[in-house]
Amino acid sequence: MPDRLVILGSKGGPALRPGGPWPSSSLLQIGGRSIVVDCGLGVTRGLVDAGISLKSLDLIFITHLHSDHVLELGPLIHTAWTAGLATPVGVFGPPGTGHYWRRFCQAMEFDIEIRIVDEGRPDIRDLVSIGEFGEGQVVAQGGLTVSALRVEHPPVTDCFALRFEHGAKSVVFSADTAFYPPLADFARGADILVHEAMLEEGIERLVARTGNGARLREHLLASHSFAEEAGSIASDAGVKRLVLNHLIPADDSLIGEADWTAAVRKTWNGDLTIARDGLVVGLSSAKAAAGEETA
Repeated sequence: MPDRLVILGSKGGPALRPGGPWPSSSLLQIGGRSIVVDCGLGVTRGLVDAGISLKSLDLIFITHLHSDHVLELGPLIHTAWTAGLATPVGVFGPPGTGHYWRRFCQAMEFDIEIRIVDEGRPDIRDLVSIGEFGEGQVVAQGGLTVSALRVEHPPVTDCFALRFEHGAKSVVFSADTAFYPPLADFARGADILVHEAMLEEGIERLVARTGNGARLREHLLASHSFAEEAGSIASDAGVKRLVLNHLIPADDSLIGEADWTAAVRKTWNGDLTIARDGLVVGLSSAKAAAGEETA
């Protein structure tokens, strides 16, 4: 299994529109582990399209509890269970992740109980372990280490960037965050930095389409990073490749890849990838793999 990053869902925010991309989720395959990072709508289909057997579901990390990052966590695990999952799954997320999982199992109690009796399945509730984390080291097992940094995503206080390391390879996910300079130290020297990005020229059209007016605009400006700010973090961190993801807006017909590139090139001159659903980035040298475009 080659080490790789697969962007399963590339848009920021929970809304779906005809022909548009899916919300946030990624697959990181590193050191023989298949790790899901965030579970927005579409994560299950994205994993299957990436060639992953749901029976092999192993590790899941949730950066924060906004719906575009956690809505399909329960359905992903349940679908894997109906596909034959019979081995433990470790789920790591901020405080509240366990509450989500327990309530999901309660909501699905009829289906779970009847499938255990009728189909002889193991109890899904016994397969899943929940680990709630704060800042610092989250996991250290089998050569894989995962650490977390609290970032600025008001009004959500428990939102964490994640750094995955195995051997000499490292990948950092910014999570949702406003411009946050300490993230550069956290991402220092990483092979790949996956950082959220926003384009100022698309905000007014997005607000108009969504209908929340000034309140939504206020949230976006306070809680997210412009593309050039993501580039600044990547430059300060000295990463090998920057992947712009969680794009806001991601489904504006007047905005294309060239616009994202022009914005981030104000502050970042290194290897660059603009995310899209299904895009693959090879991790062996953080260079382009099948299906990736670089700038």
